[in-house]
Amino acid sequence: MAVAMRREDLLERRQNMPSDADDLWEELTLAQKFAASSLTQFGYQLNFIRDLHDKHIAVLTCNENIAVISKGGEINTHPNIQIRHVS
Repeated sequence: MAVAMRREDLLERRQNMPSDADDLWEELTLAQKFAASSLTQFGYQLNFIRDLHDKHIAVLTCNENIAVISKGGEINTHPNIQIRHVS
């Protein structure tokens, strides 16, 4: 079971993500758009969206801070996730 989930995680990462920020915004639910809009007032930027296991999570960052927004628009400013930094 763990191997299958790991494989799904890797396949999900390989999906092409929209390159333009406007395209990312179009993929958000209405509730996520409202929540993300409120976070942008504090300097957060929408980085990517993860759609895995029927969850549609928007990930935003501001400096070293990370926030995620659930499909229903709930904001979590202390998520238990790590983001790979590509240099």
